[in-house]
Amino acid sequence: MITIETTLAIFIMLGISSLALFWAKKIRVPHTVLLVIIGIGLGFLTHIPAFSFFGEFTLTPELLFYLFLPTLIFESAYHMNIRKLVQDKSIVLMLAIGSFLLSTIFIAVALHFALLLLGVTIPLSITFLFGALISATDPVAVLALFKEFGAPRRLSLIFEGESLFNDATAVAVFLITLEAINSNAVTIMTSIEGVLTFASMLIGGVLFGLLIGGFFALLVGSARESEVASITLTIVLAHVTFILAELISTQPLLFGTTIAISPIISTTVASLLMGNYGRAKIHPRAEKFVSELWEQFAFMANSLVFILIGLLMTQLPLTEPVVLFSVIIAIVIVALSRAASIYPITTLYNLSQTTANSIPRAWQHLLAWGSLRGALAVTMVLIIPDDFVVNNWPLATSPKDFLLALTIGCIAGTLFIKATTMKAFIRKFKIDALTNVEEIEYQEAQALIHHHVTRRLEKYQSRGYIDQHVASKLMQEHSLAFTKACQQVAHLSTTNREDLAFRVLRMFAIGVEKRHLKNLYHNSEVTEPVYRKIANKLQHQQEEIDSGNLAPDLAVPVDSKDVFEYLASKIRKVFRKKTFEQVTIEKYMYYRAQTIISRKVLKEFTQLKHASGSIFTDAAVSHVIDLYTSFKNNSFQKLSDLSKSNPQLASTLTLSLAQHSVQAIEESVLEDIVRKELISPKLFITLRDELSKN
Repeated sequence: MITIETTLAIFIMLGISSLALFWAKKIRVPHTVLLVIIGIGLGFLTHIPAFSFFGEFTLTPELLFYLFLPTLIFESAYHMNIRKLVQDKSIVLMLAIGSFLLSTIFIAVALHFALLLLGVTIPLSITFLFGALISATDPVAVLALFKEFGAPRRLSLIFEGESLFNDATAVAVFLITLEAINSNAVTIMTSIEGVLTFASMLIGGVLFGLLIGGFFALLVGSARESEVASITLTIVLAHVTFILAELISTQPLLFGTTIAISPIISTTVASLLMGNYGRAKIHPRAEKFVSELWEQFAFMANSLVFILIGLLMTQLPLTEPVVLFSVIIAIVIVALSRAASIYPITTLYNLSQTTANSIPRAWQHLLAWGSLRGALAVTMVLIIPDDFVVNNWPLATSPKDFLLALTIGCIAGTLFIKATTMKAFIRKFKIDALTNVEEIEYQEAQALIHHHVTRRLEKYQSRGYIDQHVASKLMQEHSLAFTKACQQVAHLSTTNREDLAFRVLRMFAIGVEKRHLKNLYHNSEVTEPVYRKIANKLQHQQEEIDSGNLAPDLAVPVDSKDVFEYLASKIRKVFRKKTFEQVTIEKYMYYRAQTIISRKVLKEFTQLKHASGSIFTDAAVSHVIDLYTSFKNNSFQKLSDLSKSNPQLASTLTLSLAQHSVQAIEESVLEDIVRKELISPKLFITLRDELSKN
């Protein structure tokens, strides 16, 4: 129940969590660790009458399961690249299922026998239940540290993919185990039913996620011109998918039967679909806002969870010596179980991989050490009913409170021990070391920064904004830094491989193409199918060049890596037969867009060549310019041929696209005018509505 005290507690906690971002940097402690410490402090403050309202806001299964969890899942999956995830699907699934099950079994057996040595007989079914709920890793806390300390992108993706999918595995195994314990019978039949339920949750979750995600992608596409509607639909998608999947799993359907569907898998798949396939349907003005909004939601949800975990720690029954020793033993066993489940799985994976695609030993160490626990573990332990009974239970503490103590203790252990040592761990194994390409990119970025600062200082000095003596001193410093960075670029290009400079520039050129392609799509100068076709081609080229192939296929059809695009293309072939006119229009837009973005690259590189002195080698820049000159000429020739063979259609299209371009200019000028406060907001709305009618 929401009361005035609860509301006050929520907003004060959010305010504290925001300030904690700055405090954490100041005292060099991970943000999540500091939030737990703050939560512990607030827990003690609740005993003072003036601060007792903090105790009004507590973690409940409903709050975690239906509000926080969908938010955290959507934010993580929405920003995940499906192509890269599919590329590493083998190791992700091996870790999410194989490693999770190994860890669960290890914890169940080791904890059972370790507690026997203490003279405490905890049933194996209970330790297995604990193993299931504590083996799933928390991506939010870990990825924040990975990003801060410079872990490789592929390692971050593997960890995030594992975390997303082992969440679903964990909940499925946990619920099946809890049901078996409640029924007080674990037989061959219940084991078979458990396997079937697990398969149903997995397969049903994927299919339901595709269905709901696809439906919402269509809704977002139909509401593309309304940014507010697009944003609202993504919020609805995350929670509706989760709640509907849960309702279907718990409410009898046909003939009184239920269908087990994993809400976590459903929400993950729907979010992945929206973030990869559906993202192109969101208006460009809203796309950035959607991304930032969900990051904010995830920050708020995660902050509240970790503060409330701290509050829970002050309520644990640790005064009972057996419980305290059990928590300490559990922390050690959980840490060992992660290592025991990571090294065998990654070693097995590496046997079937090339050296370039294998998981390095240093990465294996970080996967084993960087396994923090968080929201999901607390969610599952709180799902356990308060009246949960175990026959011949040996402790005064109830089974649920005992499991809660173990869970919170392990979360605290991973946060206070592992999270605080993560930076030193990454540095020790040199996981943050820059690749050859990153070294060149780093020095080129330094050179560009110092070059632009020097030019800007010259302008400020000539206009009298900066004193001549001060300007001269600063320009000398930045000129020296510029020269040093250029020398480093030349040295690295020669020392490592001569094609590295070209590789970096080619990636930069593709980035320019993507940016201008998005502008064309924003201005309605290309349709969604044309935008997707070119964007997918550029994405494929970028992946190939990033992996070292400097001559990628320039005409790549939709491949199976982009799962959602591939499925959509198959569905379109069945239900949407294109006419000759539609095909011709798309070809015209395609070649026109290719011509425009090639020209944009040439313009930017020509300016770069003249403006940046010796940052880039002449040979590398000339190579890119020659390449894009051929791209431009080839596209322009095909565009001309198409116009000659279809003159009337080409004339109509030219006029239509020109009108779109003019409207984009008008909208841009209008936004600039209102930003400079030359017109009132009322006039802005009037003029905007008039432009939209034209």
